[in-house]
Amino acid sequence: MTQVCIAAYVYGVVQGVGFRYNTQHKATALGLTGYARNLDDGSVEVVACGEKETVEQLMEWLKSGGPRSARVERVLVEPRGVGDYKGFSIRY
Repeated sequence: MTQVCIAAYVYGVVQGVGFRYNTQHKATALGLTGYARNLDDGSVEVVACGEKETVEQLMEWLKSGGPRSARVERVLVEPRGVGDYKGFSIRY
């Protein structure tokens, strides 16, 4: 199986609405590793690593709006080198 890592930058109303917590829950359920963290510009950075198919599932979830409380306007995705993350964490 092919392991991939991506970095997604999620813009819109994504801070202060439980976005990182819900993303962590979804990613963990999919068996992904990585992290979610708020950025100073009001966006959220999500780094996800795992099987290509499950990483794509998380990206579809993010692009379709993520958690109900969020208002996602756009998601920019770029590849990352495969990292050695332990679980999926929330970074501060």
